[in-house]
Amino acid sequence: MRRRFKHVIFAAIAALLLRSSHPLLEQNDPKAPKTYYFSSSDRFGETTGEQLYINVCRGCHMIDAMGASGAASYPSLVANRNLDASFYAIDVVLNGRRGMPSFGGMMDDDQIAAVVNYLRTHFGNSYSDAVMASDVQAARR
Repeated sequence: MRRRFKHVIFAAIAALLLRSSHPLLEQNDPKAPKTYYFSSSDRFGETTGEQLYINVCRGCHMIDAMGASGAASYPSLVANRNLDASFYAIDVVLNGRRGMPSFGGMMDDDQIAAVVNYLRTHFGNSYSDAVMASDVQAARR
């Protein structure tokens, strides 16, 4: 029992260190956020698409948006043709899909529009038609 407790404590400390702003942790991560956001409720505090991607999405889709596979499969967002249909991207972020959770209750319309626009204009995607908060609001109905 004592050994298990030590592992739990070690895991908790490691998690805190990974969320802290430490130069050694950031030196290998060019996209390390300059400011960390710790949500104090069940809603995210980030406001830009980049902040949302860095603090929410990259945990699964990775720093370079190439996705990953292992215990689960996280699709690549790089040059992703599914992002061509903005309503599809809005729906996935709002309602989730397969293993991806729904973020509709954790992000407001502006945040969802921001992260969808960020994805659609970065990582080899160049879709120029911007998603508006009103598009997200319509998709919530």
